[in-house]
Amino acid sequence: MEQRSSLDPVPTWVPASGHALRHAGIHFDAVRAIGLLGEQIAYEIMQFTDFQAGPIVRSGIGERSMFFLLPPRTVAAYRWPPGTEALSRDGRGAAFVGVPALDGATWPLDWRSRPTAEVPYVDPGLLHELTLGVLARSS
Repeated sequence: MEQRSSLDPVPTWVPASGHALRHAGIHFDAVRAIGLLGEQIAYEIMQFTDFQAGPIVRSGIGERSMFFLLPPRTVAAYRWPPGTEALSRDGRGAAFVGVPALDGATWPLDWRSRPTAEVPYVDPGLLHELTLGVLARSS
């Protein structure tokens, strides 16, 4: 995959075309939320941030997950509840996240919310708080 230059306002980990696997814990950490839980969390954080949530990748196959991309080395600061999965570099093995290009054919991945120069990552504290709120309302 062709990489973007570091002078481009698009993060270098976003491929120029198609999609690519990126190792969680290098350019970003991630939280995966499956199915309706992921959809609801994405909706809540988009509403709360006036649609400036930071990068959220949606997978359209299998369990249809949302991947919330956080700053590197931040996911371990929180205890993520059941229904979510923290992805980073740790002793349990490597975790990879599919990242789509900003334009063109990227199926089965697409952006629910794109990274921007102003909001390059999802805020981990806000994501954690909203995730707990969504789970509390659904139980």
